[in-house]
Amino acid sequence: MSATPPLARIVESGVSPWLDDLSRARLRSGNLAELISSGRILGVTTNPTIFDKAIADGEAYDEAVAALAAAGADTEQAVRTMTTDDVREAADLFARALPDPRHGDGRVSIEVDPRLAHDTAGTIAQARELWRIVDRPNVYIKIPATPEGLLAITEAVAEGISVNATLIFSVDTYRAVATAYVDGLERARDAGVDLAPIASVASVFLSRIDGKVDPVLDELGTPEATALRGTAAVAGARTAYAAFREIFSSPRWEDLAAAGAHVQRPLWASTGVKDPTFADTRYVDELVAPDVVNTMPEKTLLATADHARLPEGTGPVDTITPHLAQAAEQLDGLLRVGVPYEQLLAELTSEGVASFIVSWENLLQTVTTSLENARTA
Repeated sequence: MSATPPLARIVESGVSPWLDDLSRARLRSGNLAELISSGRILGVTTNPTIFDKAIADGEAYDEAVAALAAAGADTEQAVRTMTTDDVREAADLFARALPDPRHGDGRVSIEVDPRLAHDTAGTIAQARELWRIVDRPNVYIKIPATPEGLLAITEAVAEGISVNATLIFSVDTYRAVATAYVDGLERARDAGVDLAPIASVASVFLSRIDGKVDPVLDELGTPEATALRGTAAVAGARTAYAAFREIFSSPRWEDLAAAGAHVQRPLWASTGVKDPTFADTRYVDELVAPDVVNTMPEKTLLATADHARLPEGTGPVDTITPHLAQAAEQLDGLLRVGVPYEQLLAELTSEGVASFIVSWENLLQTVTTSLENARTA
């Protein structure tokens, strides 16, 4: 009997592999359609950085830019049109290739303007706008898990909008996101909204955590600190998964499930390995369990399909729940050796918002230049 390919075994274990990338070139070349039809991906995530790179590189958007320039579109209108057109087209590909996906799969995420990260009303308004413009049931609206974003998540879900809660770094924030989702579902149920179509994921970022914590461990330099190097991200994600199982098995949740609600799955994000001393599939291998999503850059997806390191044997695997006690000990160890863990995670949230704002502003500048060039051509 031949061994099950690594990616297929991960899917069999309950993980949904998604692609963390989208571009018009990928759509036009048929690459995305092939990834979907072959079963290698079950969803797509996007962010301002991805769209900036996609529009800045190559000629795939030239025709669209020329048409928008001729129509007198301003920069904001052009960005909204091009990004939502790509997301809608990708969503349609999934709808055709995966007519009956696992709940919450076959979807494409699009993010609200990151400049609204601390503006609840503005985030809600744009979530509604994106949901209306894309006009596909298999889209997620990405909302950052800031305090203001949490309120927006609840409101969006209450209105029947499917949400990808993003930029989660701490277990406390994960719990707050899950609570915001449950609050929204209860409001939706009480208002007579059908819960069955609503889906949500909670995006827990990984490699950025190790990139923030490990330099502190290196500076401490003690044997205990050195032994903890490279453990923070996976330990935090495993602990978040334990919180997921707790929250979505509670009596409060059971009432919602009876009304047709679906769990909000943890999504592992920022899974491209940045430290060359780590295995290139570590943020996949060490976080396999039922009811999770792993969104990967293409390099990580290909590496996973080729040589993911899974336990020997055949059939489903779980590399999270057997290690929950170890994860708790590792997080305690970080505090014990003097790592200001919670402070570092709070900094990562602020830095993440700031980074996405920079990417958004770069995207606006890229499109502004493209429109100007098209009008003078």
